[in-house]
Amino acid sequence: MSIYVNENTKVIVQGITGSQGSFHTKLMLEYGTKIVAGTNPSKAGTFIYDIPVYATVREAKEKTGANASIIFVPPFAAASAILEAAEAELDLCVCVTENIPINDMVKVHDCLKNHKMRLIGPNCPGIISAGKCKLGIMPQDIHLPGHVGIVSRSGSLTYETIKQLTKRKIGQSTTIGIGGDGIKGTSFLDALQAFNDDENTYAIVMIGEIGGNGEQEAADWAYENCKKPIIGFVGGRSAPPGKRMGHAGAVVSGKGGSASDKIAYLESRNIHVADISDHIGDLLEKVLKEKGLYDSCII
Repeated sequence: MSIYVNENTKVIVQGITGSQGSFHTKLMLEYGTKIVAGTNPSKAGTFIYDIPVYATVREAKEKTGANASIIFVPPFAAASAILEAAEAELDLCVCVTENIPINDMVKVHDCLKNHKMRLIGPNCPGIISAGKCKLGIMPQDIHLPGHVGIVSRSGSLTYETIKQLTKRKIGQSTTIGIGGDGIKGTSFLDALQAFNDDENTYAIVMIGEIGGNGEQEAADWAYENCKKPIIGFVGGRSAPPGKRMGHAGAVVSGKGGSASDKIAYLESRNIHVADISDHIGDLLEKVLKEKGLYDSCII
């Protein structure tokens, strides 16, 4: 099993004919993702990589039976694209677009309360269930199918962690980049709950960073409910308070948002936290051995 996407997921690429959309569509197809349609109102009726292009998401869904989409459109159009996917009643939408105006995302956040669709992102690398389906922009030759779930706010730290695990022959079930913006769809808590319910995921890696309280919220839930070991890492130990570091949501304001605060809180909730990113793989391996899960996680 995997969470949110699998080998049966049928995907619409919103903005498929643009440079980024067409480039990443080709890579996702090569990985084996079932891309069944694309959208671009001005190029409806055409084809790209033998994939039909439709004017709207609703039409694409009706013609192909798609249940998910990924968005490659500019920031000014991204919020409308997310809402179009939601109104078409898709199950999942991944938005990799960054620099979406915060007011736009506030409206999206409110509107999605009335829809069933799960949003991953924006400003994220996407989601990949190793060996099954890739909806995103992550490098695809570093993943190894297996039993460790990964959820992260940082794209680059995600890739680094996957490389460490794959080098150790520790495979991954699903990897989710939830994005670094302050207002987003899927949270750490959502991902931990889904991994906890997934019988194919034996352990979880949670990669956070400064700003917000998403890591603490997830840690509180995990302390009472999660049946699986969690390895944590928090980026931004040297970040000065009040200064945004990389992501829009990575700014320490008030109490609890600094790296030291988050690390202390996660450890108080029985989450094993790596001191530096280079040690995530070592710590995971150590914990898997202590829990008697190592042999079952080696591929």
